[in-house]
Amino acid sequence: MSSAKHDIQTREDVILLVNSFYEKVRENDTIGFIFDEVAKVDWEHHLPRMYNFWCSILLGEHSFSGNPMVKHIALSRQTTLSSVQFAEWLNLFKNTVDHLFDGRLANEAKMRAENIAQLMLFKIQTA
Repeated sequence: MSSAKHDIQTREDVILLVNSFYEKVRENDTIGFIFDEVAKVDWEHHLPRMYNFWCSILLGEHSFSGNPMVKHIALSRQTTLSSVQFAEWLNLFKNTVDHLFDGRLANEAKMRAENIAQLMLFKIQTA
């Protein structure tokens, strides 16, 4: 019997979300190769940055610094990053949130992800 889902409340919750999400990303036929073969993501470095990114957004930690937009625009010059890839990313993210959590911050995470995907796609298309 599984326990009821709770809202995102702690850094540990964010770590669970990020790790679960990127496991799905890496297995995904549409976008997994972008991370592992094109960007050649150093996961030991990337995952803690993503913990900090989402903790800053959702928990007000102020632990993230950097400009993700620049890296994604550069990546878009190496491989296609279109509405198809961003829709897949967003779908995986929202499904991961819904699978693990329920509540105000879970909804905030999904809304923020949607805004991030839209903004990145716009910036890539107009770069």
